[in-house]
Amino acid sequence: MSAPITTADWLDFEDGWLAPYAMPSRASRGRRHPEPGHPFRSLYQRDRERIVHCTAFRRMTGKTQVLVAGINDHHRTRLTHTLEMTQLARTVARRLRLNEDLAEAIALAHDIGHPPFGHAGERALDECLKPFGGFDHNLFGLRRVDELEERYPQFPGLNLSFEVREAFVQHSGRGDAPECAEFRTAGAPLLEAQIADVVDSIAYDTHDTDDALGLGLITLPELGRVEFWARATDRVHAHTPGLSDGPLRVAVVRELLAWQVADLLEETGNRIGAAGVRSIDDVRAAAGPLVGFTPELRRLKSGLERFLRDRVYKHHRVLRMTANGNRILQALFAEYVRSPELLPEKHLRRWTGSEAVVGPPPPGWVTAARTRLDCLERVVGDYLAGMTDRFAQLEYRRLFLPSIEL
Repeated sequence: MSAPITTADWLDFEDGWLAPYAMPSRASRGRRHPEPGHPFRSLYQRDRERIVHCTAFRRMTGKTQVLVAGINDHHRTRLTHTLEMTQLARTVARRLRLNEDLAEAIALAHDIGHPPFGHAGERALDECLKPFGGFDHNLFGLRRVDELEERYPQFPGLNLSFEVREAFVQHSGRGDAPECAEFRTAGAPLLEAQIADVVDSIAYDTHDTDDALGLGLITLPELGRVEFWARATDRVHAHTPGLSDGPLRVAVVRELLAWQVADLLEETGNRIGAAGVRSIDDVRAAAGPLVGFTPELRRLKSGLERFLRDRVYKHHRVLRMTANGNRILQALFAEYVRSPELLPEKHLRRWTGSEAVVGPPPPGWVTAARTRLDCLERVVGDYLAGMTDRFAQLEYRRLFLPSIEL
């Protein structure tokens, strides 16, 4: 029997396989807290496994993608969306000879900071926290993996590599936040990070359409007026005519995915060649995105996204659920800030720095620096952001409908 592959063997394989503009594991800027290497797992492979085993990753199964998680056993949640887009990220990275493990780790972590109730939940928390720096799910995701996960006695958080952590900041619109200072001189995103960002749109455009059909929010005749869907349907009919509605829907969704991935691979290869990219330094110095779609496919995707925005995301069933989630988070935020003793002890200790208080805090016991991450409002926001949809609903009932069992 041959000897097991070691980490050194894997790094040698990367040296021979990866394109010169890919990010090899041995070139990483490393971790915040130094650790010894592992005998048979590379740096990014360990990142991937730390993400998959952490609490925040598991909780994504109970967080909204379009509709509130748990209302239907078949529609997608944050977790299923993440797994689907991660598979796309690996496929694209492999075809371009990029670092699959890094692309996968970034994709797995990309939604880990989303609060309950989807984008409505993010807007609710941002409004509550506006005087204290606001809320951004990417920056919360970074804080989650850097500080809030509790899995190792040697250090806080997951101690992920610089390159995986950097991707949180690159996807955030708040590059001036204090958390971003460490990453400001890194340059443009690595190709592996750009891939994760772009395949995210492939997954949610396609799968939100699929879910909306399955939930009865839209119909096939309505979608037939969307050019991207209509042309994908024509492609399916060309090789598999006569399908009934159910199999046709599945086949068109598959065609949309394949079409977008093929276009992405071709256009990205063309951009890399046209820009003369031959190294990671070239990627870092690039003036614009190297990973992307052709103008024609961007036009088709924009048409589908307009349809989703107008007919799905603004559908009365979706709006009712998001409005309810908004009310729940705002009410919980106000109640916890008014009565912080209701917080679980470990969250309360983040604010007090000591044992939990009993009863209201003493007068003036408020952090002076209002944007600090340990002020009460920020601690409450982090607690709420970590909840699943179901837990937030249950906590609301416990606090405001006292007949429920505690």
